[in-house]
Amino acid sequence: MPEHLNVLYEDNHLLAISKPAGIATMGLPDGEETLLTRAKRYIKERYAKPGLVYLGVASRLDFLVSGVVVFARTSKAAARLNEQFRNRNANKIYHAIVEGYVSPKESRLVNYLCEDKRHRKMWIASRSTPESKESALRYRLVKYLGNLSFLEITLETGRKHQIRLQLSHMKHPILGDVKYGSRRAFPEGIALHAKCLTLLHPITKKPITFESPYPDCWKIFIK
Repeated sequence: MPEHLNVLYEDNHLLAISKPAGIATMGLPDGEETLLTRAKRYIKERYAKPGLVYLGVASRLDFLVSGVVVFARTSKAAARLNEQFRNRNANKIYHAIVEGYVSPKESRLVNYLCEDKRHRKMWIASRSTPESKESALRYRLVKYLGNLSFLEITLETGRKHQIRLQLSHMKHPILGDVKYGSRRAFPEGIALHAKCLTLLHPITKKPITFESPYPDCWKIFIK
């Protein structure tokens, strides 16, 4: 039987998967399990492919984040998808549960981010800080959940830890995100979910949307 994955979409050019929290997308030393190694094993077993399996990582998520991840099954598809992300032509929508009552209920956030490689985190900098990168997102309040807020977030840029840091900077850290100031636990990872990803199919050039269902632990909060 092929490796079990929550496959959202699959054809000869693309593989879209719903990633669970608690697994890295890629980038670990050889022999350590990642979503990429699982996906390669899935393709190899499903199609009885001999030799090495090619998969290009078109999108990625933090270890603690769940939701849509897209792989390219050919180098041509990978190049075209990477160009879309580089030119900000892909539309990424995230859902988050954050601490406190977010106000205003809808806004655009723009900050400049720098990386602290020693502590593996990002920090807010000024525009003039060397190596700082502009980071922008839009959010809207979906509803209040007691003393929490359920947000929909549209990314305009794709910086490392961007959503986590920008919401924390607003004094509304994502539930479970201890690294960026949360004081409350979340059952699996953090309460950040890559809900939808819309892009142009690399071959047909037609828009295609992948939507990831919420992990079971979310249903306690947003029933």
